[in-house]
Amino acid sequence: TRDLAFVVGGMGALLTGARVPAVAMFARGVRGLEEAWRQDHPDFSGGLRERFQRAASAYEQSHQDRTNRVLHIVGIPMIAGGAVGLLATSPLNPVWWGSAASFTTGWALNLVGHAAFEKEPPTLAQDPLAFLAGPLWDAKQVLGLLRRGRSASEPSAA
Repeated sequence: TRDLAFVVGGMGALLTGARVPAVAMFARGVRGLEEAWRQDHPDFSGGLRERFQRAASAYEQSHQDRTNRVLHIVGIPMIAGGAVGLLATSPLNPVWWGSAASFTTGWALNLVGHAAFEKEPPTLAQDPLAFLAGPLWDAKQVLGLLRRGRSASEPSAA
């Protein structure tokens, strides 16, 4: 769709160093995708918390394959860190190049995860709020694993 093209175009523009147009295109695309989602779900009448929960549920449903989840747990921080670096530094300096590599590699990992393992398109195409809910859902999964690992390694009280 046109709105998805704005999202992808915004990410591409970020890689060219065009920060303000990149953010504007990305925001325009996400806004349009969210408006379309709400039109497609007229039964939804909840607030932001309920909407966020719905997006997290959609994200979880479209990330069932273990390998895809691992690729996302690695790739999403690379995307986020890369985006911050691309927004915060001048184009074509060494930090910018590292940020661009991180951003691109993170997206490649996520796309490979969906194409080769999950065999489902990224959730952003169906639910734009999953773009925010997904990384938080992934972080919650990692924290849960860390907690379980820490409690398994603690000596028993017996």
